[in-house]
Amino acid sequence: MTVLVTGGAGYIGSHMVLALVDAGEDVVVLDNLSSGFRWSVAPQAKLVEGDIGDADFLNRLMAEHKFDAVVHFAGSIVVPDSVSDPLGYYLNNTVKSRTLLDSAVKAGIPRFIFSSTAAVYGNPLTRPVFETEAPAPISPYGTSKLMTEWMLRDTHAAHGLDYVALRYFNVAGADPKGRCGQSTPRATHLIKVACQTALGQRQSMDIFGTDYDTPDGTCLRDYIHVSDLIAAHMKALTHLRRGGESGIFNCGYGKGYSVLEVIRAVEKAHGGPVRANRVARRAGDPVAIIAGADRVRSVLGWEPQYDDLDAIVASALAWENHLLRRNAA
Repeated sequence: MTVLVTGGAGYIGSHMVLALVDAGEDVVVLDNLSSGFRWSVAPQAKLVEGDIGDADFLNRLMAEHKFDAVVHFAGSIVVPDSVSDPLGYYLNNTVKSRTLLDSAVKAGIPRFIFSSTAAVYGNPLTRPVFETEAPAPISPYGTSKLMTEWMLRDTHAAHGLDYVALRYFNVAGADPKGRCGQSTPRATHLIKVACQTALGQRQSMDIFGTDYDTPDGTCLRDYIHVSDLIAAHMKALTHLRRGGESGIFNCGYGKGYSVLEVIRAVEKAHGGPVRANRVARRAGDPVAIIAGADRVRSVLGWEPQYDDLDAIVASALAWENHLLRRNAA
C-alpha cells in the first residue's frame, strides 16, 4: 500500500514523509511547491508537482496508485493573512480540501488524516482546552480548518471514509537527525522568528501585545516539537489501519509558555540577546491556548519524546544555523 502526503514538501509534511519512509512505507508526495521545497522531500518518496484543487489531476493520480491513506497537510497557515484575505483562505483550505475529499471517495481510499489546528477553539473558555469544548474560531484560518473537519465528519457518515483530525497547537523544532526543518525564510512562527533574529537574519522581531491577562502580559501557547507531532500522525495511521474509530485529537503537551519566556529560551540557547519590539496586538491572536491532550495519549497511545522548551528551541536554532551554511554554499 502507498500513502499520499499532500503538502509533503513543506515544514510538517516533510517530517511526515521522513517518518513514513523510515517505517518502510511507500510514499507519494503531492505539492505545488508554492511554499515547500523540492530538496526537503526524502529521496525515497516520489514527488508529484500539482494542486489539490485540480480534480482531474487528482483523479488521474489516484487511479495510478493504490493509496490506502491520505495525509493532508497542504494549505495556508498564517493567521493574520487569513484576516486580510479570508476568501483566499477559504479557497485554499476549505474548497480545495473538498475537492481532495471528493476524489478520495471516488477512488475508494479508506483512510484520511487531516492537519487541523487549535485555532478552531478561538479564545477557549478553559485552560487546558479539551476536544469537548465547542469550537469558536476568531480567524478565517481557524474557520477554514473547522469547515474541513465538518466535511470529514459528514463524509465519514455518508461514505465510510475513516479519518483522524489532529488539532495542532504550536509546532516548532526540527528533525533530531538534522534532515529537515522549517525552511520558509519569512515564516511567522514565534520560535523560528526569534531564532532568525538571534542569528542576525532579521534586525528585530515584534511582540504583538503586552497587555494580555497573563502573568507577563504576553500570549501563552503550548509548543510541541514537530517530531512528537509526527509521531501522533503515525499513531493515527496505525489506529485507522487497525479499525479504530474516527475522531478528533488535540496535539500538544498541556503546558503553556509566554512570548517573553520563548524569547528568553532562545537567548539562552544562542548565548546572546534577541532584539524585540513591543507593538500592538495582532488580529486573530487568542490570549492563551493550551492543549488538553489526554485523549491522544489514551486512544492513540501517543507518548511524547521531546517535551522540553529548551530542547525544541535548541533544535530550531540548529536548523537555522544549518540553513545559513546551506544558503551560503
